Amino acid sequence: MGDLVKENVILEMTEIMKSFSGITVLQNVNLTLREGEIQGLVGENGAGKSTLMKILTGEYRMDSGGIKLFGRPVEINDPRHAIDLGINMVYQELNNAPDMTIAENMFIGRELKKYGFADKKTMIRLTEQYLAALDLKFSPVKKMRHLSVSEMQMVEIAKVVSYNSKIVILDEPTSSITETEAEKLFAILRKLKGMGIAVIYISHKLEELFALTDLITILRDGHVIKAEKPENLTRDDLIRLMVGREINDIFPSKNADFGEIVLEAEGLTRRGQFENVSFTLRKGEILGFAGLVGAGRTETVMALFGHTKLDSGTIRVCGKTVELKSPSHAVKNQIALVPEDRKLYGLNLLAKVSDNTEMVVEKRNSRLGFVNALLKRQNAETMKKNLNIRCQGISQPVRYLSGGNQQKIVVAKWLLSDPDIIILDEPTRGIDVGAKIEIYKIIQKLAVDGKAVVVISSELNEIIGLCNRVVVMYEGRVSGELEGKNIEQEAIMNYAHQTI
Repeated sequence: MGDLVKENVILEMTEIMKSFSGITVLQNVNLTLREGEIQGLVGENGAGKSTLMKILTGEYRMDSGGIKLFGRPVEINDPRHAIDLGINMVYQELNNAPDMTIAENMFIGRELKKYGFADKKTMIRLTEQYLAALDLKFSPVKKMRHLSVSEMQMVEIAKVVSYNSKIVILDEPTSSITETEAEKLFAILRKLKGMGIAVIYISHKLEELFALTDLITILRDGHVIKAEKPENLTRDDLIRLMVGREINDIFPSKNADFGEIVLEAEGLTRRGQFENVSFTLRKGEILGFAGLVGAGRTETVMALFGHTKLDSGTIRVCGKTVELKSPSHAVKNQIALVPEDRKLYGLNLLAKVSDNTEMVVEKRNSRLGFVNALLKRQNAETMKKNLNIRCQGISQPVRYLSGGNQQKIVVAKWLLSDPDIIILDEPTRGIDVGAKIEIYKIIQKLAVDGKAVVVISSELNEIIGLCNRVVVMYEGRVSGELEGKNIEQEAIMNYAHQTI
């Protein structure tokens, strides 16, 4: 656990209440944070984590309750006021200017001036100091677009430290980075801890909470269920407290009843992204794709789906050679893709639940340009029931739903087209453990129903728990294949790092 947490209390949130349109989101929530403490904040989507943090960062005003900072009552009026008080948040979706340098990003909106002009020398010198304080070796004049996602996060942390922050909040910071990059991030957070800065760490990755935090606060349905040291909890304890029920088996039993080969990929190549990728997929089988970020997994399936063009290679669907020039060609060949970025590629966030579920089959269900409104409602209601989509109704805009329910809607729109082959790229990224379990059940049911399923995941427990067979990629090539009982973490990691 590292150094003992200092007992100096720097933040007290007491009896916090918040409602929206008569619906109580937070009820009598208490949270205490100490100097140099890394505190995990967990709960299912909709538990109230985001609302509580938006109150702390001044984006929302609480209905009742109190906040003390260093023992003094404060009213946080707006986000700028929160920053002035030493409270900063590093968001999951980083907001930086890619064509500006690290130093320019560090001082964006608060540029230093000399004789009326930007004092670039001083900003570069100070940026070097902020980076050095966290043992970061980046050049201040390097452009942000040349950094990886994890490096951008580290720069963002250095930036909030430069504001003389006393409290740093991180929202799902490892959702888009590798395990190696995550370890570097953890080292930075431990550095903050040593500087006396307190960290609130929001994550759905439970193993990170046990490895990193001094205290875990669990929210459920707007209440604090428990605040406990991680050494006093097991993983099962944490899941049970989060979801309010016993979780005997996170992953359902694997289907073992396979049919004929429905998809064959031979020598798939797209220069600079992947080379000579070959695999087969059987009816009723779940085939996993594992590997480090940048290994070429997503690029391979995007080409398989016709989103990008292959330079060479052969694709056969049910024994017939096909050329998938576009996603529409893939759909005609009964292939569906649930993309990695559901918000960018999978959903229209401004549209209703019913509009989103109908996306793929809208033309099929239209006559002379007119949508069959009755069928559209029936389809949406059926999917809402079958996939347990939690929403106020099928007319609710998708942007108001949790990540897990948004993901179910992406799956629903493809299931309506009745595909034979379903590709799911990072199907549980950014969703809570309860929603993950429901997604796992949906995936296994697809296999039981005879669908051929491909799952790409950076979470090894998902690959091991879901898949019948695993293709591991390294730097754009297939480095190994595992099946059945041979699907183990060590074997996957050896292939992913090309150490076999």
